[in-house]
Amino acid sequence: MGKPLLIGGAPVISLTAQHPPPEGPAFVAAQVLPGRGMMLLQARLRLADGRMVDALFAPPAEQAALKLDGGPDDAFGNGAFSFGGALLAPYANRITGHALPGERAIAAVVDGRPVRLPMNWGGKAPGARRYAMHGLILDEAFQFSQPRPDRLRGELAAGDFGRRWPSQAELEIEWRLDGGGLQLVMRAKNVGREPLPMGLGWHPYFLLPSGRREQARLRVPAKLRAEVDDYDEVLPTGRVLATAGGPYDFNAPGGRALGELYLDDSFTDLVREGGGVTVEVIDPAARLGLRIRSASPRVKAVQVYAPPDQAFVVVEPQFNLADPYSSVWPAGLDTGMARLPPGEQLTYDVRVEAFTVGNPTIG
Repeated sequence: MGKPLLIGGAPVISLTAQHPPPEGPAFVAAQVLPGRGMMLLQARLRLADGRMVDALFAPPAEQAALKLDGGPDDAFGNGAFSFGGALLAPYANRITGHALPGERAIAAVVDGRPVRLPMNWGGKAPGARRYAMHGLILDEAFQFSQPRPDRLRGELAAGDFGRRWPSQAELEIEWRLDGGGLQLVMRAKNVGREPLPMGLGWHPYFLLPSGRREQARLRVPAKLRAEVDDYDEVLPTGRVLATAGGPYDFNAPGGRALGELYLDDSFTDLVREGGGVTVEVIDPAARLGLRIRSASPRVKAVQVYAPPDQAFVVVEPQFNLADPYSSVWPAGLDTGMARLPPGEQLTYDVRVEAFTVGNPTIG
């Protein structure tokens, strides 16, 4: 036998469902990268007709290794959120600040305290702002164990995330395949002496098996959308706009066709149904739907990224709005970051299930 493939210094771990439902679509396998923040590299779906398809936009593991381990686009672990499903902590989305001369870092204020964060993303237009993006665990290696073929657990004594974050944190992550679904649970605990700011999220690229993005449908039960300055910097203006009746109204049962609408938007004032937030991505031409559900009461935003020229939809349930400590937000607005007292912990959860939809609406 050859040596196992390592990414981020740790092996690629395969999960296999032990008792999937005998009929209907179901998640049957997954690949997780403990060496890259416990990100989900790929998940396999069995369709209603028995065919197997990839659930996520991602390269094969061998190609992923080339992109993630020293690839040209992997500074600060950025490659982790370019495909698959990266985990985001201790903040999701963007945080702005002041660029530090001669450094790839920004000085920012988090929960009233000064921090230095990696300047790892930003707009591409001349003069566009650069900022910190998607947390501090993208390239972290977790200690892991696999108690069963369908479960994987990871732990990280994150501390102050390399002197970049207030207080001290411990993270626990679990992936499970059960009952035909894919389950993620993240826990964060404050093991320091000061309050711990915490925003958690997930960044999965859900594939459209038909490849026909224009007919794909999206349902996001949200009353508001956070306006952004443009789709280059994608920074909030501080205004939140009603979704009802407009092009960003994805509230109706069965969703709304994406057409040619570009999306890189944060939806908020979420409607909780049955105690949780449920988003649906539906591919009528493939007769497949995905239901992404979080029961975490702290999930305040769902970021959706869906460029018209790609056959994927990224659905990111997350605690916080973009740039949660920015002065653009109205005074008193809860932008979603939790504030954990010493000794306390919180949980983030997401479950994804597949379902069969009716006859294709196009073709």
